[in-house]
Amino acid sequence: MRPIEALLEIIRDEGVTRIFGNPGTTELPLMDALVEAPDLEYVLGLQEGSVVAMADGYARASRRPAFVSLHVAAGVANGLIGMLNALRSRTPLVIVAGQQDRRHLIQDPMLSGDLVGLASAATKSAIEVQHAHDLPIVLRRAFALATRPPAGPVLVSVPMDLLEEDTDVTVPARSPVSGPGAAVAGAADAAALLASAERPVVIAGDAVGRTGAVQPLVAVAERLGATVYHQPMNDGVDFPGGHPLYAGMLLPRNAVIREKLAAHDVALIVGCHAFMPHHYTPGSAVPDGLDIVQVDEDPAEIGRNFAVRHGLTGDLRGTLLALADELDGRVPSARERIERIGAITARTKAEAEAAARAAYGPAPMDPRAAAHAVADGLPEDAVVVEEAITAGLALRAVLRQDRPGSYVHAVGGGLGWGIGAAIGTRLADPSRPVVAVLGDGCAMFGLQGLWSASRYQVPVAFVVMNNGEYRTLKNTLDEGKGASAEHGRYVGMDLSPPALDWQSAARVFGMDALRAGSAAELRDAVASVKDLTGPLLIEAPITGHSR
Repeated sequence: MRPIEALLEIIRDEGVTRIFGNPGTTELPLMDALVEAPDLEYVLGLQEGSVVAMADGYARASRRPAFVSLHVAAGVANGLIGMLNALRSRTPLVIVAGQQDRRHLIQDPMLSGDLVGLASAATKSAIEVQHAHDLPIVLRRAFALATRPPAGPVLVSVPMDLLEEDTDVTVPARSPVSGPGAAVAGAADAAALLASAERPVVIAGDAVGRTGAVQPLVAVAERLGATVYHQPMNDGVDFPGGHPLYAGMLLPRNAVIREKLAAHDVALIVGCHAFMPHHYTPGSAVPDGLDIVQVDEDPAEIGRNFAVRHGLTGDLRGTLLALADELDGRVPSARERIERIGAITARTKAEAEAAARAAYGPAPMDPRAAAHAVADGLPEDAVVVEEAITAGLALRAVLRQDRPGSYVHAVGGGLGWGIGAAIGTRLADPSRPVVAVLGDGCAMFGLQGLWSASRYQVPVAFVVMNNGEYRTLKNTLDEGKGASAEHGRYVGMDLSPPALDWQSAARVFGMDALRAGSAAELRDAVASVKDLTGPLLIEAPITGHSR
């Protein structure tokens, strides 16, 4: 079997049915081979950032590695933002990047470059194949490594002439590998510490949702009667948003996290890269005297930033089931705690709901009202893909999603991800409506993705929260009380003039668009997405500040 045939054989065997890419000369051997491979769909993006974002959303929704094809050094460089997001969000991707012809690489030809060097900081592994007989082995390793905890992107650089060789290579069989076992041995001691707590707290990390461990975590929390927080800027639904024990998301500042956790005596931290602050505040996120039980698939997470009393490494679902069994009946006050905490969380949620509804009105809308309108209009079983920063925080305050996979975010913070991720999410699971909630600044970084949505008629609603500014930067400067806040002048943070015309932008890419004139109109527009047969852009004009 020739190298190009081996590549196609392996990706088929690994479950790949779609290739996300943007081709160039180094990809021509692959593109020519795909003519006779109708079972492999090539999903074209107009810029590599959009390509990798589509693959990211697809991998998360399909729960298997996505396959990406990039073009030489420039293509890898354009895709680096997506790789960084995937690495932070632990999304399994296998990226094959075409390298220039080996026969003149020594001459530093056009388009060539150090692909491995470029990608190394944004991937779990990056390697360049030099011999045709090594290609199958390297590809098998790449798929295995991409899914091994902690999952992430793996890049393989392949010179174009290697794929064209008329050489017979051997394809090794796929080697199924079982996941890590549950950490049953340490469950009894960890459960004893948790059961002794008077004010327990649980921090649900994104690995909980990724590994299907939400319900076992609910069982643990209920048997403890513990307050539950999401990790800072969580990427998914890791605990049901409507549960009485759910107290919301921890904000990404050590001082704020420390203040929240100080009210507790024992913490259970599960599947969380603890912790990833955004703005610096002095001191640890963990208050003195807090006993910690940490559970993770990745041994490197245990005790990474702070000491723990018990660290359990292994399959999250199995480990949490073991903890739930050990805790069964051991905390007699659990029911009373659930009622007490539930009253507090219900009051907090009701206050957020009332404030958002009171802010309803015509455009430009209060961000709280716009966020509530989106949440209120969501069709049953919809998936929200969010890249909106300040408006996204308002959205998190009013969303009440319970089903894992219903919320998708990129904790990596590389802008331009949302449009592509929403397309990939819907391609992977056509049964669920998808609503992308985007900041106008974020959307401009990934605008090319709208072309792919139109080309493949992917029925996604792209809601652009348009405030015409980089509001998150202004908010940060306002907190610092510097010259910008004093004079009300912010350099390089306004997106007008010229004002961005989102309906015209949608028309450029051949998709329908509308402008919501009020919060009620926005709610109704979002509710209609269940009937979409193609993409729709919904512009939601919002004010910079909540009124």
